[in-house]
Amino acid sequence: MIELADIHKSYGATKVVRGLTLRIAPGELVSLLGPSGCGKTTTLRMIAGLERPESGRIAIDDREVCGPRTFVPPEKRALGMVFQSYAVWPHRSVEANVAYPLVLQKVPAAEREERVVEALRWVRLDHLRHRMPHALSGGQLQRVALARALVSRPRVLLLDEPLSNLDAALREELRAEIAALRARLGTTMVFVTHDQSEALALSDRVAVMNRGVIEQIASPEALYLEPATPFVAGFVGGSNLLEGEARGGAFHTGGVAFVLPSALQDATGPGTLAVRPADLRVGAGEVSLPLSARLFLGHAVEYRFPFGDGLLRAVGPACEAKAGDRVAVRLDGATFFPRR
Repeated sequence: MIELADIHKSYGATKVVRGLTLRIAPGELVSLLGPSGCGKTTTLRMIAGLERPESGRIAIDDREVCGPRTFVPPEKRALGMVFQSYAVWPHRSVEANVAYPLVLQKVPAAEREERVVEALRWVRLDHLRHRMPHALSGGQLQRVALARALVSRPRVLLLDEPLSNLDAALREELRAEIAALRARLGTTMVFVTHDQSEALALSDRVAVMNRGVIEQIASPEALYLEPATPFVAGFVGGSNLLEGEARGGAFHTGGVAFVLPSALQDATGPGTLAVRPADLRVGAGEVSLPLSARLFLGHAVEYRFPFGDGLLRAVGPACEAKAGDRVAVRLDGATFFPRR
């Protein structure tokens, strides 16, 4: 179990983490998701002991590792960590890279070899144990980093954007690898990412961070279907965020009135309407908008409409509309956030 209670951290006058409280159950995979500068990596580094909060408490398995009078250094927290960069020593073989934590722990040679082979087998690299890093692909290098983090059998594995340096195909492959490892080992994992698809695919729960606070923490399904704030709706699922007023069964914004879905017919007052691109139906409805771009995505088509100071995005089946046409649109679903 990992517990963070009322954590605060600043760099100079900039408050990076503000009163963060989070509890992670044993064996759970929790993602910290958010844009650059939201405090997610700083939070991870404080769990690791690489950063020290100004106030608050951090405990692992009910053992306080950071508090007003306590600070346990990183090497004594029984953690493994995988960084965004591979951080693989170029002059050491795959085997020697993975073995290094056990060398520092003075693990006997016979046990060390057995555990290195086991860790490499977990990431499907045991056949490359004698290869040098320069002869490996990016995905293989990140697997070496994973094996090195796991060889000490840590209670907690921390992953700081481990897939961001890989191309799309390798990201998919290593994402599946992490999911399989998690299922096999049952290790508690904290995964930092700015990519919502990674967070939704891998996590038991996702904590969406914004400006140093957690705006919402929930299962991937709940987060996507029931966002708690406009920020969460916009960041998870890429919702269009419209400012306006709900009245008379319609949402008035930008000089047009969108008929609200039946579930929102009783909504009234000023607020923000969050509409996912898949819920903005093209080719039907009372509102027509000029189409500025039509992008083929393979599985669907994305339509873009200039609206206010930005764009409305819709994703759906192909229709005959082309850029420059006025096209009918309607709302098939939305979330209304009354203005506070």
